[in-house]
Amino acid sequence: MPISSKDIVPLSQARIRFTELAEKVRKGHETIITRKGENYVALIDTRRLDHYHRLEREHIHLALLEEARRGWADVEAGRFLSTAKVRAKYKKSKLSKY
Repeated sequence: MPISSKDIVPLSQARIRFTELAEKVRKGHETIITRKGENYVALIDTRRLDHYHRLEREHIHLALLEEARRGWADVEAGRFLSTAKVRAKYKKSKLSKY
């Protein structure tokens, strides 16, 4: 459901009307709370928040899979360093910083 101007509430009003706003949110009307005229926080239903968190985790998993795919493509193309070379590279750079 899109946010309308009625769903934007100053923090001072949110304090007074919190129970009313919470009930509206529970029915699907998300609320933006402003502070000093700027967006401050949003009131959303906990089920929607859980959904957002699941989407975020899925996005992270997809990004990790993409990294693994690119890494495997690098290995197949021969673009990699041996463990000894990596250790030597980072051992030298660590010492050069001191």
